[in-house]
Amino acid sequence: MSNHSSDDAIMQPHRAGKEKKIPAVGLFFVNPTEANYAMTKMSAAGGKTRFLFNSALCIAADQTFFVAGPAVGAPMAVLCLEKLIVLGAKRVILVGWCGALQQTLGVGDVLLPGTALCGEGTSRYYSSEKEPKPSAELTAWLRVTLSRSAFNWQEGRVWSTDAPYRESRELLASLSRDQDIAAVDMEYSALCTVALFRGIELAACMLVSDELWQNQWQAGFSKPAFRQRSQDLSMLFITAMPGLSKDT
Repeated sequence: MSNHSSDDAIMQPHRAGKEKKIPAVGLFFVNPTEANYAMTKMSAAGGKTRFLFNSALCIAADQTFFVAGPAVGAPMAVLCLEKLIVLGAKRVILVGWCGALQQTLGVGDVLLPGTALCGEGTSRYYSSEKEPKPSAELTAWLRVTLSRSAFNWQEGRVWSTDAPYRESRELLASLSRDQDIAAVDMEYSALCTVALFRGIELAACMLVSDELWQNQWQAGFSKPAFRQRSQDLSMLFITAMPGLSKDT
């Protein structure tokens, strides 16, 4: 639970007078590649784009859901999520990439994150909780959605960091061994923390973009097969979102 008051901050997120409300459910693509792909697909299907800081926002043509992104790193991702919340977001699915810390995960595998471990610097301004959890209901929805698709998936804990270039082998090995961390990203723990703080639901699905458990870094995000898998996963959720909207 948070030990911070939401009323004592000098600035609070707000909806400007001319800003329209958005649907209660939506997808948040933090990676630019996936966000741009999703925006293109949404716009081609009649979606309407709106302003969202240095990110982008598109509302589905039938007004059932929104797509937002990109927003790399915890501070920018939280800034966008705060705005989405005051515009009306109540149930958010985070779609992102992660680096695998365990040998059971390889490039192109799908991970459903469970309890997060805060390694970034944004969460502590919202809560003293170091291990925030995603929405159980949205995580269950993700399981059902994936089970109806061709995607296999694993579940595991995710550690989020602000400094991807300062991940030592010793640090990552200890996270995997001692904390049972399956993968690392840059936004998940902060977004879980803010969702709990603001009283909304958030869960995530991640695609393994690189392997950090090997002796040498194995990056796969530039490979054609990975890019195709990324697009397929994005389209799976874009297609499924109207169903989640009906449950809201």
